[in-house]
Amino acid sequence: MACKVINKRRHIGLQQLSLFAETGRSFLGPARASKFILNMECHESVLVSSTVGLLGSLDLTSAVGHLLSEAVQAQNGTYRTGTSTLLFLIGVWSSAVEECFHLGVPTTVIVSVMSEGLNSCSEVVTSLQVPIHSIFDHMNTIRTLSGLETIGVSLCPFLQMPSGTRTSEEHGSTDGTSQWMATYLSGRPDKLPEFFKAQAKMEADKNMPQSLKDSLHADTFCRKSVLTHSRHFNRTDDSHRVHEPSRFLQQYGSTSPKTCTHNDLTELAVGLSHGDHSSMALAEAAVQLQWQNVCLRKGHSMAPSVFDISRLLTCCLPGLPEAFSCVCPGYVTVVPMSSITLIEELQNQPVRVALVEGDLTERYRHLGFNRSTDIKTVLEAGEFPEDSSEELWTNCVIQMLTQFNVNLILVQGNVSEHLTEKCMHSQRLVIGSVSGTVLQAFAEASGAVQVTYITQVNEDCVGSGVSVTFWRSPQDVDRNNRTAILLKTEGINLMTAVLTSPVSVQIQTKEDRFWSCAYRLYHALKEEKVFLGGGAVEFLCLSHLHILAEQSLKKGNHICSGWLPNTSSWLASSLPIYRPTVLKCLASGWHRYLSALLCNTGSYSSAMEASTFIQHHLQNAMDSGCPLSYILSEYSKLSSGFFHSVTSDNLEQVPRVYDTIIPKVEAWRQALDLVLLVLQTDSEIITGLGCTQGNLQELDGLLL
Repeated sequence: MACKVINKRRHIGLQQLSLFAETGRSFLGPARASKFILNMECHESVLVSSTVGLLGSLDLTSAVGHLLSEAVQAQNGTYRTGTSTLLFLIGVWSSAVEECFHLGVPTTVIVSVMSEGLNSCSEVVTSLQVPIHSIFDHMNTIRTLSGLETIGVSLCPFLQMPSGTRTSEEHGSTDGTSQWMATYLSGRPDKLPEFFKAQAKMEADKNMPQSLKDSLHADTFCRKSVLTHSRHFNRTDDSHRVHEPSRFLQQYGSTSPKTCTHNDLTELAVGLSHGDHSSMALAEAAVQLQWQNVCLRKGHSMAPSVFDISRLLTCCLPGLPEAFSCVCPGYVTVVPMSSITLIEELQNQPVRVALVEGDLTERYRHLGFNRSTDIKTVLEAGEFPEDSSEELWTNCVIQMLTQFNVNLILVQGNVSEHLTEKCMHSQRLVIGSVSGTVLQAFAEASGAVQVTYITQVNEDCVGSGVSVTFWRSPQDVDRNNRTAILLKTEGINLMTAVLTSPVSVQIQTKEDRFWSCAYRLYHALKEEKVFLGGGAVEFLCLSHLHILAEQSLKKGNHICSGWLPNTSSWLASSLPIYRPTVLKCLASGWHRYLSALLCNTGSYSSAMEASTFIQHHLQNAMDSGCPLSYILSEYSKLSSGFFHSVTSDNLEQVPRVYDTIIPKVEAWRQALDLVLLVLQTDSEIITGLGCTQGNLQELDGLLL
């Protein structure tokens, strides 16, 4: 980690946020780099390649560290993607807020204008939303024109990945971040896809200065103070913003659910892979497998464009070759090598199953009915010490299982080791720590009924028709000396992604990458729309904020008193003075974000080169008068050659990139909420109410 000077008379919280977030800089972009975290006390190290793993390995004992960790955990728990974007924006916007503070901008104005700027960005980027059925129709059109069954269509908006650039096959994938790839614009003939051309024309024909002026003042105080939010920064009052259909969406396609074929999913999956093609291939296989099961159950050939991700599980097998990774229908789990003989006996016959929701132990009682620990049972006359309560209970369970011919018991909680050994001797397999989703899936497919206690099992609760087989072979053993087995039954709505890696320390990374890709597909299919990726969204925010800042400087915001009727005269007079400065500081966060993406692709050796490239396009976009039209136009240039020629082997084909909408926008909001919360806390508690301006003070310490 870097060393940074901490000034105790300045905003310590903002400085800490910026420092913590800087550690995750390498996790942006399609060619992310892993990190080794070293524990100086025990000299042990851990390899991490995700934001969640990074923060989990750091010592975040400060209050700011706890807030940062909770914000990232909330984003990951809700969306399972966008955490790298969240962490990086927290860092750059912390620095931007601190810069505003040093320039003498009052805290209240910083909070107000930054909230206003982000709201304006969230509204303007709705024009870059693409309905997924437009992608499917676009894919079908390409197939018709080219005569090819599958083809990697379209290219990234501004830049192409150089041929020597290393991809995520070596370094992992981006986490909710667009691929901004790096070589100068291609000079191919310009022919926009129809839904891009019409959108660009529509935006170019509008009176852009007036619309920008209106969006500048639309929502300055519509957001509540960040101090009123929960500790997880959840937002419900303005969540409708990301759900509102854009003009683009309304004009070029309805949002009603549509059906699609398996080939239609390909372009969407590739565009959402963000360079991690191996993980996305598994996620796409899971979606297609689920659609096939839906078609078989309903008896028709068209599958709905929905994905029930709750019926998808993972099974990690460290030590096995990478090529063994796959998606299987049913439930794949691991058993010790001592169970191989039992599995060989069970795999040749249909098995009857019992499902237990609680623990399978003698002492387990439902919540509220647990035995007191301070009560002892005294043996009565005629009982022998060896006839303990556990032994009696075990014998009773074995007798019951024998009576109903149950050979497989799936348990959601813990399992008695003594009972497991007894069952193994009588050719019965007991598997513990099974998720509730698995129990529900087997209950639906086999006819079994879940019970709380094993003693509640009767003939009506037992399911049938379950098959038990080895996943591959008994010789495929992982690092923990376990072998994998597959449990399934006809019509089961359950899938397991088996993740393997010969390097044990990479298995967690592989699992994180898989879930990130799976959830990107899930959110895209659920929302039925995606953002144009490749940095287009972030670049539009950057150019939009610069235009707003310039308009504030030129026009002086003479109408500010009209849209701030409930504010003090001091705040109303301060906003026009400081707004351009704050908006440019907010825009600097987007600039640094895009610069980091460019550097992480390996195309630019320094941040200065990347910044120069971004500034070049920024100036062109602002000179055009309509940044959105400029983005759509540049987006189409790289893909134009595809629509004219069937022989596209000579063209460098880079798939179009897409981003999920709600996870990305919510990452922006949570990042700014956390930064503004720490800003206000620093001002009122740490710095003190009397010290509201940040003059350079003496340096009082170092933070490592």
